[in-house]
Amino acid sequence: MRADEVNVAGEKPPEALTGAEREELVRLRREVKRLQMEREILKKAAAFFAKESE
Repeated sequence: MRADEVNVAGEKPPEALTGAEREELVRLRREVKRLQMEREILKKAAAFFAKESE
């Protein structure tokens, strides 16, 4: 079971989402993916510049 499938007490099942909630979920997942990619790029850049300054 994936973490996003866990039903927190009082939470509606995924099929009970409204259209607006579903759109927001898609938007937020897209944003999380973009932010994770940015973080990875920044980590690689920091490692590159730290290695270069030695």
